Amino acid sequence: MAVLVDADVGSPHNLGMPAAAPKWIFFNLFVLAMLAVDLGVFHRRPHEIKLKEALAWSTMWIALALGFNVIVDCWLGHTRALEFLTGYLIEKSLSMDNLFVFLVIFSAFQIAARYQHEVLFWGIIGALILRGVFIGAGVALIHRFEWIVYVFGGVLVVSGIRMAWKKGTTIRPEKNPVRKLLHRVVPVAEEYEGEKFLVKRGGRWVATRLLVALVMIETADLIFALDSIPAVLAITTDPFIVFTSNVFAILGLRTLYFSLAGVMNIFHHLHYGLSVILVFVGTKMVLSAWNIRIPTGIALGVVALVVAASVVTSLIWPKPSHD
Repeated sequence: MAVLVDADVGSPHNLGMPAAAPKWIFFNLFVLAMLAVDLGVFHRRPHEIKLKEALAWSTMWIALALGFNVIVDCWLGHTRALEFLTGYLIEKSLSMDNLFVFLVIFSAFQIAARYQHEVLFWGIIGALILRGVFIGAGVALIHRFEWIVYVFGGVLVVSGIRMAWKKGTTIRPEKNPVRKLLHRVVPVAEEYEGEKFLVKRGGRWVATRLLVALVMIETADLIFALDSIPAVLAITTDPFIVFTSNVFAILGLRTLYFSLAGVMNIFHHLHYGLSVILVFVGTKMVLSAWNIRIPTGIALGVVALVVAASVVTSLIWPKPSHD
């Protein structure tokens, strides 16, 4: 049985060992710099993000991702660039489901629009850390246990089939076990506390609704990562490509939310497209274990075509008003 890796992916260079350290250092410094500019300059004061600002930031993050793809092409070669672009498109597409969850959580806890960016910012910081751990573990498992490819591929296929049958988002924050656990660990203030995550009362710290929303968003991302990371690992097991494609998709997720928050229900066929993508990449992963490889260029074309088709059909056949 063949492992889902290119011949050179398992080398120390590609596993992020000392020979590859500069690219990891430069990329992470770039991410930290962008986050510092985002929070420290443009969003120093809480404010409601309007559509124009959200679209500008979304365009910037997409442009940065495409620019980085050019750098990957020049630095690591055409194959790695195709893998990055395919992984980025898959992550970006799957992240659309996260947007519906954000909307439900913010509505449930009545988080004011001017504080939503703050919650999403720290939520994405946590997501970057968690996904880095997941990616490292996933790559290590694939290299150590060849049979894990079947597990990852099977999970993706099953997740895709389940997604095709779901009827919208049915998240109920008030029944979330993580929220109940947080209530047991720390008292939660019922009244609104502005932009603060913790407040001190009677000599002890009390969590605010913003912190509860943040914990739930982190939990939701953790669940989504169980699908999204194996999906990119079906394209490549180069940890640098998997991590960077994830990072760019996540960094643009907040602004994508503010850009689409008012029109997300329009894309009611998108979950069918995402289900097809999960089944496709899961099948690709399993087939690769038997040396039946679908070229990355073809995979990129399939993913792009499925996403475009699901968006176009949503616009052509709008969701009935009684749904």
